[in-house]
Order: sequence, then C-alpha cells, then structure tokens
Amino acid sequence: MNRFAFSILIAITLTGSSLSASDSLALLPGKFTLSGPVARQIVVAEKMHDGADIGVASEVMLASSDEKVVKIEGGVAVPVGNGSAKISAAWNGQSASADVTVNAMDRPWTPSFRNDVQPILMAAGCSSGACHGAAAGKNGFRLSLRGYDDEGDWRSLTRSAMGRRINYAQPQRSLMLLKPTQTVPHKGGERFKVGSIEYRMLAEWIAASAPGPAADDPRIASIEVLPPAATLKPGDTQQLIVLAHFSDGQVRDVTRWAKYTAADTSVATIDDAGKVKVAGRGQAAIVAWYLSRLVTASISVPYDNQLAAEVFSSQKPRNFIDADVLEKLKSLNLPPSMECSDGEFLRRAFVDTIGVLPTADEARKFLADNSPDNRDRLIESLLNRPEFVDYWAYRWSDLLLVNSKDLGVSDAKAYYAWIRRQVADNTPWDEFARKVVTATGSTLDNGAANFYRLHDDPTKAAETVSQAFLGMSVNCAKCHNHPLEKWTNDQYYAFANLFSRVRVKNGPGAGNFIVFSADSGELIQPLRGKPQPPTPLDGQAVSFDDPGDRRIHAADWLVSRENPYFTRAIVNRIWANFMGVGLVEAVDDMRKTNPASNEQLLNHLSQYLADQKYDLKSLMRLILRSQTYQRQSAPVPGNAADRRFYSHYYPRRLMAEVALDASSQVSGVATAFDKSPIGTRALELPDVSVNSYFLKVFGRPDRLATCACERSEQPTVAQSLHIANGDTINQKLQSKDSIVARLVAEKAPDEKVIEELYLSAFSRFPTDAERARIVAAMHEQKDADRREVIEDLYWGVLSSNQFLFNH
Repeated sequence: MNRFAFSILIAITLTGSSLSASDSLALLPGKFTLSGPVARQIVVAEKMHDGADIGVASEVMLASSDEKVVKIEGGVAVPVGNGSAKISAAWNGQSASADVTVNAMDRPWTPSFRNDVQPILMAAGCSSGACHGAAAGKNGFRLSLRGYDDEGDWRSLTRSAMGRRINYAQPQRSLMLLKPTQTVPHKGGERFKVGSIEYRMLAEWIAASAPGPAADDPRIASIEVLPPAATLKPGDTQQLIVLAHFSDGQVRDVTRWAKYTAADTSVATIDDAGKVKVAGRGQAAIVAWYLSRLVTASISVPYDNQLAAEVFSSQKPRNFIDADVLEKLKSLNLPPSMECSDGEFLRRAFVDTIGVLPTADEARKFLADNSPDNRDRLIESLLNRPEFVDYWAYRWSDLLLVNSKDLGVSDAKAYYAWIRRQVADNTPWDEFARKVVTATGSTLDNGAANFYRLHDDPTKAAETVSQAFLGMSVNCAKCHNHPLEKWTNDQYYAFANLFSRVRVKNGPGAGNFIVFSADSGELIQPLRGKPQPPTPLDGQAVSFDDPGDRRIHAADWLVSRENPYFTRAIVNRIWANFMGVGLVEAVDDMRKTNPASNEQLLNHLSQYLADQKYDLKSLMRLILRSQTYQRQSAPVPGNAADRRFYSHYYPRRLMAEVALDASSQVSGVATAFDKSPIGTRALELPDVSVNSYFLKVFGRPDRLATCACERSEQPTVAQSLHIANGDTINQKLQSKDSIVARLVAEKAPDEKVIEELYLSAFSRFPTDAERARIVAAMHEQKDADRREVIEDLYWGVLSSNQFLFNH
C-alpha cells in the first residue's frame, strides 16, 4: 500500500433507529494496513442486519489500543509507528473492533508512473476525453484516453515539447504542477491544490527523476468495492471504498482516485469522492472504475409500502423464476399484481410467442375451456405452430442483419432460408452460433456464410459476434481501452485477429460467393505496429503458427459453459421478448457496468438453459408458464412505479410487423407487398427492403447495425396521424373483401358484430357495460349507412391503445 494512499471507508447517514437484538455493529473494514507516514484511513462504525449494511452508527466513539502505533483524529486512523493495534467502537450497547497494522514508517518510497501517477492524471480529468485524452489532445499536449498507454503517456510528459513540462531540479516549477494548481493560467481550471496528496506524489515522482513504467511494476489484478450492497432510505448517503488488488499481493485503497457513475440517477447519485446520495426508491448500480478495472455496488432503497404478511406468503411460485422475482419484490417492498385473465393471457402469449393474434374462434374455444391445464396446453401448441418459425426467423434475421441492400436478393433469401431451417429444426442456440461463426462455402448453398459477406473485415466480424452473441459492444476498444468496460485495446485486436484469415471470393453463377479460411494473414494493431496473439475475450490464445481455422477456436470459446457472457446474452434477449424489459436493459448493453435488475434470476436462467443444452423452446416454456409472466399488466397500489422488477406485466406497443399483420387479420384484408404473393404476412418477409410506410413509421429496423435500438416501439405523432388518416387501416376497412363487408352482407345483428370484433381484436368477450354502450351508440345511428357504422366501430378498435399494445 503506497504511503500516500487514503483509505476512505464506508459512511452512511444516520437512519435514526436503534439496534435490535438481531442487529450488530461493525467497523469496516475489520482489518487494514497503513503503509508510510502519510497513509490515512477513515474508520466508520456500521449498523448491520443479518450481515447486510443498513446504516451508520451515530456519535460512536473510536479509540486506539496503542497510540504509539496508530491514533484517531476526527474519525481518521493516522499511523504513528510500525506495529499492530486495534481500533474499537462502542455504541448503544454494541461494540466492534478493527485490526490495524502499520509498516514502512522508516522506508523510502518512489512513486510508480504506472500505478501512482497515471491514476492521479485520470482522477483529475487530465486524460479524459474532454481534456488531453481527446484524440487530438489539447493545446499540443496529448495523453491516451484514461491512461491506457503508459509508455506513450510517460514520453508525452517527459520527452515531448523538449521536456518542458518537467523540471527535475525544481519539481515545484514543473508545468505539470503549475498548471493543474492554477499557479499559472490553465484552461482546464484547478485540478488539485498545492500541498495536496496529488501534488506531493507528483512532486516526489519528479524529484526521483520521473521514472517511467517498468516491466516489473506490479500490475492491477482486480478491484473491489465496499460495501458491495447496501439497503438505504431516501436522503441517506454512503461513502464507498474502492480497493485495488495488485499482482504482487498489495491491496491499496484507491477510493480517492477512482471514477464513479450511477446507473440510475433517479434512485441514487454519486460524487467524485465516492459518496452516494439516495434520491428515490428502487435499485441502483454504482460503478467504480480504476486503471481499466471496473466494479459495481448495488444500492437498494425499498418502497414505502405498508404490506400485509400474506401479500407474499399467499403467492404460490410455479418455478424458480417466481421464487427469484418474489424474493426481489419482497426485498424492495413491492407487491405483485394478481394473475391475469384467460383472455389477457391468450392474446399476450400469442403475440409474444408467434407474433399473431388468436382468431375469434380460437379465443372463443380457449375462453370456454375451464380445465386447470388450459394455459399449459396452449403454450405447447404455440411452440409447435408454423407461425413460431415465422416469428423467430424474423427476430434472428434482425439480429444477423439479413437485407438485400447489402447482400443482394439471392444471398439475402439464402441467408433467411438458412435461419428459418434452424428455427424449424429447433437447432440449439450454441450450435446455431457455432454454425454462423465458422460458416464456410457457397453463400447460396450455406446461407450462414453470408455473415462474412456482411462482415468482410476482421474488426467488423469481431464486433458483430460480440454484439449478437455476447450482447455487448467492444467497438470503443478499437481506438483505446474501453471507457465503460474492462476490455483493452490489446484485447480488441487480439479478438479481431481470430477473424483475420477469413476470405471471400467469387463463386460460379450470379450472386454466388465462396467463404473460406486462409492459412496466413494477421491483423496489425496500430498502436503496437504488430499483431496481437489471436485470443478470445478472456480466453486462451492461438499460436501465430497454427494453420487451422481460428474461427473454430473462437466458436469453441464462444459457446463454452465457461464463457460467462454467451448464455446470459441469449437468456436476456428471450426474457426481454416475453417480459418487455430485459433483466439487463438494453439487451445489447450487457457490460459489467450495467448489471441485471435481478442478478440471481439471470444466473439461474442461464444455468437452466445450459442444462437444457441450449434448447430455446425449453426456456420459453419456462417463462410462459411462470406466475411472473402471467400477472396482470394493471398495477396494484404500491407497484405502479416499478419498471424493472416484474411486479406486473409491462404493456408495450406491438412491434411494427405484428401490428400490421394484426390489422390485416382483424379486418380480413391482407397487406399487399411488392414481389410477394397475396396473403404474405409482414413477419414472413425475408427482407426489410420491402417498401411499406406503415412498417417504416412504426419503427421497423433497417438491419444496418446489430442493435435492438434500431427497432423503435415508441409511439409517435406520425403513427397517430397514419392510423387516423392514412391508407393502411382505412383502405382495409373499405375493401369489398373486408370482414365489415361480410358482416353487412350477412345482416349480422349488433351483438354479433361487437362480439366478433372483441374476440378477434382483444381475445375476450365485451363486458356487459361495453356491449350496452356500443349497442346504444349504434342504435343512435340507425338512419346512417350500416357499413359506415361498422367501419367506424372497427376503426375505433384498431386505432385504440388496447389493440395496438400488448398487455
């Protein structure tokens, strides 16, 4: 631990409650080391409940057992001499102690550029993107973004501009100290003060002749945050501590030099010193970053609901999904909604599983079935319907960017046909991914080979494999260490080098290309001027001399159960499809700094899918059968604000293709698509290049980037105008082939018209009140043209939120 390190321990604002018999007092950490005369450690007494941090004990008295070793000054442990001692605390009948070791009080110390100087530059913002870490630097001085290039940054400070930033004879006159302290004008403002810890560390480094990064420097191995989780109340504050573990076994407190962000500022914020301020209720992830390492802490703030004990004891979980969700809801004091009706479940399950609405006859039959297993039997039927293939082939075509604009018509059809076959055969997801990553041969015969038509550069292939199958973007690491993840620039190019030998050549016949793997070729990393050993992310490298197809090694790593990203990514995508919100949101943003809202559930689901040998239907069945999926979308008192913890089903607008197909189905008039047979549904289209204003305005993706953000499900004014005045719904209702025309020709009574419409659009019978109100309205227009009356009724339903949303 370096002699200037401050150990800033956990501080939480007073909760005001006394400790109960089950609570205890603790000093955090219970053991620490102070190395050198300027080391400090703020010691805070914490209230604990069942081992969890619940608040700071107020007015606690701290005392040292030996003030010749360590003394307490204003709650701070200050080293006095080498040795061991205890710091004790007593409050409200409880006591706690911490063991302290003091060493290196008489040992000289020279700061390390890699482990001491760089963190100061990062914490002060000098190497941030807004300052000298920008691509072009600032005012002729450039540092690598967040200090990813130690050697280059050392040269910039000590060698560039003829070394004018360093004054070895008089360190205090170095520009490196004069500017950030505003002793001389500095556009970046004051970054630290004269005499501060940062100032003294940099001055001592310069006085030691500013040594550069050494090969034998200890390297950062990991960091941890204390406490990793805390339960607080609105208005509470908590100071986090970040501990850095180095390769030589040292553990340093780096709280002062870590950078912090809060994932959900509506719940909690955090300042530059690592102090959390609770703003609202829910759960927030706090991210700490230090020397390209990241760690998260979870802050839970239960909702202020007065819940009876039976709210949770009366719940009957159907599987582990329900148990995990209920555990989370209980911890946050969120009541679950009731079970949805059969009609709600029927429509919801159809839309989420196969992308179509049940017909009126299907709805009527299901609603009449009172057997206890009617929902389970429906789930099995949906998983085996041909529309299941249409829906999921379309979803995976979104993911893999099937489009004729980039591929051409014949290759796009081949790619889509290949995906359809995998869905129809229920190909396990690990096998599906392996086939894509290792695809070889003709793009017409093996449609998966078109992946490398779209990604003909090794960096593009690596980025898309990561995004599609790992749910995370590594793009930022192409230029510098990833600012939001742990991936380094070296790791990016090592990963991309796995795809550097993929080649594409012309094949026989129009639109035919041959994908193959060459036995030579490397991707040069620009910063190093040489290739990085081809290595999967956190995986084992392949020898440069190995002539085999490196993609096989990449695929073996990708689908391995030891890969912590692959299974979680597909589980999260499937979960988001059925639940509306991913356990990690967004689904393409599964970085460590964006943790799951229910980490335990995500882990259990991932283990389940792997145990099921990546059979996606098994996972879907598990979700569909859960009590969690079958809850009402209507909130109950106390859970209306929940958007992450699944206390109720979250209504969401139908995706563009489903909405268009649903309007066609209910109106009885198919949508005509260019170059497609009449009756082709939007979800059966092999390509997004089909011209459709409805699909465009309702957020169909262009399939240009592997990102769920390409598809928009947000309501817009353009959508409202098109529903009201556009051609899509109006022309369908006015068609001579519409259901409206048939009902008029049959002279169907009002009650039958209303019932048919409700069953086909809402999958339920109208309530007595709805039926009476609509019949009365229709009777009021008895002198009007009957067709116009029915058209207006249908238009009112097809333009309603109840129709356009899944709920």
